[in-house]
Formats: sequence, structure tokens, C-alpha cells
Amino acid sequence: MDTSKEPTVSISLTVKDAAQALAFYRTALGAKECFRINAPDGTVAHAEFTIGNTLLYISGEAEAWHALAMPEGGTASCLFSIASEDCDAAYERAVNAGAKPLSPPADQFWGVRSSMVKDPFGYRWSFSQRVEELSEEELSKRAEKFFASMAKP
Repeated sequence: MDTSKEPTVSISLTVKDAAQALAFYRTALGAKECFRINAPDGTVAHAEFTIGNTLLYISGEAEAWHALAMPEGGTASCLFSIASEDCDAAYERAVNAGAKPLSPPADQFWGVRSSMVKDPFGYRWSFSQRVEELSEEELSKRAEKFFASMAKP
């Protein structure tokens, strides 16, 4: 195994059924499996996959390693954001694969079109498509206007 290109920070997901999750991520997000180690019982002990140019790790639960999946119905506090050339198509692909819609595609004040889904394992994924290039000044003005609109009367 070539370790010369290991990332500085690695993201590792823990789920109850890593094989099922890998299949879902392949269908919903276009993930490509790179490497897998199966435990003696045939479950996935560790696997590596990419989405675009990002490497992620995944494993099934293993109490000995303090690796526990979220409780059923739970939602992770982290958010994975995928830069996309077509936010709407990425959202539809994920929803059609079984992801729960959270936010449909919409244009945002910071110059992207974005959407969000929750996968069957409790992780949130957003898809963002750059639709406008903004200067820091314009972004600050828009943010100020947005937050003013959100203020309680």
C-alpha cells in the first residue's frame, strides 16, 4: 500500500452495515471503492472510497475501537459538502437512491445553488454549485442583508 499520499486529515464514517453503505454511496454519490478489509465474519472492517478527489474511510461498528454507529433515526452533527457541476441532478440522484430530502435545490446569497439530503445512516450531504463569483465586499453586503431579514421583530 502506497502511503506517500496519505491525507493530513482523514474522515472515517462508522455505520451498522458498511457494505450496504458503500453500495448506497456508489449509487447516490458516485463513490468509488478503493480498498476493503473484511473481518472474519465477512463484514467490512475497514474500506476506503473516493467521492471526486476526496478519500473517505468507512467501517462497521467495533466497540473495541470505540467505533459506534449513530442510533437509528439519529443525525450526525457534521455535514459533508460536495462541489457539483449540477446541484439539482446530484440532489435528485441521492433522493432517488433513498436519501431523505432536507433542503431542495435553491440559490443562496453566497453565490451557490445548494441542496441537502440525509443518507440512511444519519449523515447529511449537501450539494453546491457555484453560480456567481462574488467579491468579499458584495458577499458581506449580502450576508448583512440576509441576517437582517432573519432577525426577530
